Amino acid sequence: MKESQQQAARAVQGVLEGRSLSVALAASGADHAGPARSLVHELAYGTLRHYGTLDALVRRLTRKPLPDRPLAALVAVALYQLQHTKAPAFAVVDQAVAAAGDIARPAAKGLVNALLRRFLREQDALLTEVLREPVARWSHPRWWISRVRSDWPQHWESILAAGNSRPPLALRVNIRRTSRDRLVERFAAAGTSAQVAGEYGLVVDVPRPVSELPGFEAGEFSVQDLGAQLVPTLLHVTDGQRVLDACAAPGGKASHLLEFADVDLTALDSDESRLARIRENISRLKLDAARAKIVHADASRPQHWWDGVAFDRILADVPCTASGVVRRHPDGKWLRRQSDVATFAQRQDEILDAVWPTLARGGRLLYSTCSVFREENDKRVEAFMVRTPDALRESITFGPDIAHSAGQLLPSPEGGSHNHDGFFYALLRKS
Repeated sequence: MKESQQQAARAVQGVLEGRSLSVALAASGADHAGPARSLVHELAYGTLRHYGTLDALVRRLTRKPLPDRPLAALVAVALYQLQHTKAPAFAVVDQAVAAAGDIARPAAKGLVNALLRRFLREQDALLTEVLREPVARWSHPRWWISRVRSDWPQHWESILAAGNSRPPLALRVNIRRTSRDRLVERFAAAGTSAQVAGEYGLVVDVPRPVSELPGFEAGEFSVQDLGAQLVPTLLHVTDGQRVLDACAAPGGKASHLLEFADVDLTALDSDESRLARIRENISRLKLDAARAKIVHADASRPQHWWDGVAFDRILADVPCTASGVVRRHPDGKWLRRQSDVATFAQRQDEILDAVWPTLARGGRLLYSTCSVFREENDKRVEAFMVRTPDALRESITFGPDIAHSAGQLLPSPEGGSHNHDGFFYALLRKS
């Protein structure tokens, strides 16, 4: 446990210094931790989900900032274990004390021991005190809390709470390779239970590495949030259409479009390093690669990639703050800055304006984000409609089990019947 605590603390500190969690975990050595890898990930992800509360507790316990930042991150990791895991308290404390000597200095052992034991003695009183402060109460940055509260006065508390929950392991069944019923049977035979959800999805009851699930290597399913699985149906994709996925990497939605219908797909992404993921997905799922044209290009510069033949359908799944998927990517809460919202909004406008001329008359464009901020969603669509006379917004209908407000999917609480992230959709038709 000691090594796992150290690696998780280094990963958390890496995020606080501005690195993504995936990069920080790799730098911490967690990807080479063998059987302990899953524990390191659990501790790092969990600590970041609840970091607002944990940081407040660390500051309350110490009364002044710890001079050694990795040590503060280690204490936060240990507090997460004491509050949110079933690990024995004595083991958490003993191992954290030992880890302190390695991650900081030998003299830090006594300090960590005193802090954690005080927390165990005064836990209720300490939590009552720190939870009066909004960042500690909701474990999101103050500006984030204010924006969600302003955007969603009736739903803000549930949106923030959902952002701190554990996401389900949601899978999308590849209907080209198998059926949901057959895949459920295969899982059951291997000792894994899963529940049907949505039109193509399964939710695994007890999450586990997907590579261990039967059918993964055979391309029978992909990992994809239930909210993201709505794209082909919302876009009304049918055989023979020419389809553009304007921001395609890592390829989850692009591969779903190819599973759903025999389309001619152009998949763009401005990050050349991520194009390999699209190809890997198409290959593993055993889809017709000849129908997918994968292009390294900036969607906002069609003069560099468009051949002049109009598209019947366009998916504009634009870059965004990812504020709707922080339960899966909790580092996003602490990496994003308030100024990022306006930066993304400008980029979203650029992409919308650029790809619209490539859409055929009568064609449809699905604007999509994984954000819950109105500035990136409805406000972008409303502004686009004002400056684009031939754009008509069509209504979208979601199933009764999908929590939403107009085109915004409201992030589900744990255990929701359609347990999805906070995606936004707007369907536009060219008149």
